[in-house]
Amino acid sequence: MFVKQLSVFIENRKGRLEQVTKELTRNDINIIALSLADTNEYGLLRMIVSDPVAAKDVLCAGGFSAMLTDVLAVRMQNKPGQLYHMLNVFTGADLNVEYMYVLDSSAEYGSMVVKVADAAKALEVIKSGGLELFDEKAVYSIVHK
Repeated sequence: MFVKQLSVFIENRKGRLEQVTKELTRNDINIIALSLADTNEYGLLRMIVSDPVAAKDVLCAGGFSAMLTDVLAVRMQNKPGQLYHMLNVFTGADLNVEYMYVLDSSAEYGSMVVKVADAAKALEVIKSGGLELFDEKAVYSIVHK
C-alpha cells in the first residue's frame, strides 16, 4: 500500500524549477502534491504525480537527477487532533517520521504524504492504530478542482 514519490534534485537557480514542470506538462503528467526544500546550491523537489515511472523517465532523459521512493498516503478526517493521533501512533511504535507534506485536503478529509524510517513496521502500526491509507490508484487520480 505504498505510493511512489518522485524526488528530483535541481540546481537552485532561476528557471530550473520551471524546466521540471515544463517536461511534466509536455508529457501530460499531473502534479498532485509537492514539497520543495532548498539549500544555497540545490533543491530537493518531492512530488506525487499521476504517472511516477513515466515522470522519472522523462526527467532523467531531460538531464535531471530523479528517483522514486516508497511513501505512505495517510487519509484522516479533517478535524482537530487527527495529525496528533497519527503521530502518536507512530511514536508509540517507536517510528520516526523523516518528513511529511499535505497530499490533499477537503472539508471532510485530509491526507498526508509520510516517509518513516521503517515502512514495513509503519504498515502494521497504521492498521492497528485505526489509520487509513490511500492506494496508489486513488492517489494518482486525485484531481483538484
